Amino acid sequence: MLPSRSPKVYFYRVAQRLLYLRNRHFCFLDLLIWLTTPALALYLRTDDIGSFSEYGAALLFYTIGALIIQMLLWHSMGLYRYYWRFAGVPEFTTLIYAAMIAFVLAGLFYLSARIALSWFNLPRSILPINAMLYLLLVGALRTTVRLTESVRARAYAAQAQLKSPARVMIYGAGYTGALIAREIGDNQNINLELVGFIDDDSAKHLMRIHNVPVLGGRQQLRHLLRVHHVERLIIAMPAAPGTVIREITRICHEVDVRTQIMPGLHELLSGAISISRLRNTAIEDLLRRAPIETDVSGVMASLHGRRVLVTGGGGSIGRELCRQILRCQPAQLILVGHGENSIFEAAAELRQLQQEQRAQASVEQATEMIPVIADLRFRTRILGIVRRYQPQVIFHAAAHKHVPLMEANPVEAITNNVRGTQILLEAAQLADVERFVMISTDKAVNPTNVMGASKRIAEMLVLHAAHTTGRFYQVVRFGNVLGSRGSVIHTFRRQIERGGPVTVTHPDIIRFFMTIPEAVQLVLQASMLGAGGEVLMLDMGEPVKIVDLARDLIELNGLHAGTDIEITFSGLRPGEKLFEEMFIAGEEYGRTAHEKILVAHNASHFVPANLLAAVDDLVAAALDSNNDRVLALLKAILPEYNPRPQPASTAAGGEEVGAAPKREVLQPQRLLPLPQ
Repeated sequence: MLPSRSPKVYFYRVAQRLLYLRNRHFCFLDLLIWLTTPALALYLRTDDIGSFSEYGAALLFYTIGALIIQMLLWHSMGLYRYYWRFAGVPEFTTLIYAAMIAFVLAGLFYLSARIALSWFNLPRSILPINAMLYLLLVGALRTTVRLTESVRARAYAAQAQLKSPARVMIYGAGYTGALIAREIGDNQNINLELVGFIDDDSAKHLMRIHNVPVLGGRQQLRHLLRVHHVERLIIAMPAAPGTVIREITRICHEVDVRTQIMPGLHELLSGAISISRLRNTAIEDLLRRAPIETDVSGVMASLHGRRVLVTGGGGSIGRELCRQILRCQPAQLILVGHGENSIFEAAAELRQLQQEQRAQASVEQATEMIPVIADLRFRTRILGIVRRYQPQVIFHAAAHKHVPLMEANPVEAITNNVRGTQILLEAAQLADVERFVMISTDKAVNPTNVMGASKRIAEMLVLHAAHTTGRFYQVVRFGNVLGSRGSVIHTFRRQIERGGPVTVTHPDIIRFFMTIPEAVQLVLQASMLGAGGEVLMLDMGEPVKIVDLARDLIELNGLHAGTDIEITFSGLRPGEKLFEEMFIAGEEYGRTAHEKILVAHNASHFVPANLLAAVDDLVAAALDSNNDRVLALLKAILPEYNPRPQPASTAAGGEEVGAAPKREVLQPQRLLPLPQ
């Protein structure tokens, strides 16, 4: 043990006292500095202690005036509300701004005194010298406290951690990477040793950020990981395209280095960037296209202060809808769902998000959260809910979506997807709901399964209501959603955890993919575009082979497809197609104001004249549990519905046996110009 009066113990005790300085202490010390710096400035200017007798009265007058100016200014700018132990660039920037403003105001005070008082003979050079002195001293005081906290945290972490820290590198020497580096250095609970940065900008090479070197670019990645014995690579590029993420992940996999990625903006809105928010690279990061961005400010303005109802609020899409809608600060957010547990969990999560927004002082008004347990198939219940809460906007996300299950239970698909939409539309019209946005699927185009056929009829019901009422009722159609309930990704992950094999239905099966946030942003953006009666869809780029996604996910788990984990082919399931389409024959489609959102303006032209009567017959057959009649009526309403027998899969790939000719996948370059 160190002697009680050793220098190290004395320094430690002084440092501890510095850490417990409060803003009242800073205020007292600042007063001392402001009282002494004018006299010190005069001495530095004249280099004569006798000058105090010559300029004494003017010096005292200036000191009192400058002191009052600085006290009022610093209090008005909130400099005594900061916690300087954890101060950063914003706090010290405000400190510098305050000093500059004080210098200007003190200069005006000095000029006024020179004009009004004949005896005020203080040299002009006192002003800049005094400003530099007090900024240096008050800045040094706060910097000392900040550095002491940093040293204390490092010492505490070194003492607390029993195992050696993991060696990490950060890919991306930008703002996000710098924040991560700073937290690694400051957070006493993080047991990481930051070796360096990697960045593709050659201008940053050999530079240092938070005293950590930028070692090189992507070309040297494999070499740097091996030379520095790196155990983990943190990718600090939230907006990086999938091609870049995929290449970095592949290199790290080859040299047995674990990768983590900083979440995107949509995952950080509820809190500050933190190393605890790092996640493992996931299949969502490997989209074969750049992520879609939407007009967030426009959406916020359109929903701010409104009453919004979301059906399927406990599902993956519905819950993400509610998260993003909540940030728009609606007056009411009504969550409607059939599953009590999912609605309970969604409401609890949203209340927590609301508390975080309040803590960050980013909420102007509190949104009233209303969880409602209801089944869309009960007409009286739904009419009562909509009549009671009078929503102005409805997002209809509730539906049965599982293709094989709906093939086995067509009655459920019709009563939920068709009858539920029919009842909700009736309630919306009776309550004069202004906007109604229904979430549909690419499986509704030329459907080969009951689920897709039921969603297509639901689309037509919405388009019919838009045409007859003239209201803003729309359909949003998109492909598979990564990470949603029932997503193939969850199945693949469970199979990998069990050691395989990973089962793919067919080697040639392809799908369009998007992430949950992209899907929700599309739905929200659709609520601002068009005039009603349209079908909107996302330009999702090229379709992706499911077998490629399986291989990517296996490799992201540090395994090798074909050796560690086998991929097998089980054959297409009932109602499943090799490929999905986004447009119905005859639909005229083009760009909207958003370059990645397409619209079919004439979608309502394909609604049959006898739709409502045919739907009534269909629903009656479903309520009577008559599966055969349900299938016959689906075919009568939708001539394009083709529930053909499922072909056997071929291990070597190739076309479906006995399948209809493969339709051409519409490409972005074939888009028609928008009507004038």
